[in-house]
Amino acid sequence: MIATAGSDAKLARARELGADEVINHSTEKIATEVKRLTGRRGVDVVFEHVGEATWNESIRSLVPGGRLVTCGATTGYNGAIDIRYLFTRQISLLGSFMGSKADLLAAVEFLKRGLLKPVIDVALPLEKCAEAHRRLEQSEQFGKIVLKVA
Repeated sequence: MIATAGSDAKLARARELGADEVINHSTEKIATEVKRLTGRRGVDVVFEHVGEATWNESIRSLVPGGRLVTCGATTGYNGAIDIRYLFTRQISLLGSFMGSKADLLAAVEFLKRGLLKPVIDVALPLEKCAEAHRRLEQSEQFGKIVLKVA
């Protein structure tokens, strides 16, 4: 598994969580590094949640027949693609947004059994919502920010 992030501190955390390789997308070209790490092959699947800032590099990292799953757009919503690249390389683009109630209940079972370990950056009381937004806006978080309601 190859993880990308915009800071060395976040990349270190990704390694701690099991990433085999890491790429700093603020200083390195993702596709170039992916090709280097995979012997010019590319990757089968990209989970893209950054959005505009990494979209093109994520697309270029895929093998022919690869899939890009997008589930967020924290850096912007515009993701342009040369349609010829899409069909000549037979790439699949998939959108993913949450899940059903049944999916949630299945995830809870995995949590109960200790098979899922959510990554929580910080848990704050609702009154500190502005602080939570600041962390997000400055890209300081690693994982989810939880707001606690009394």
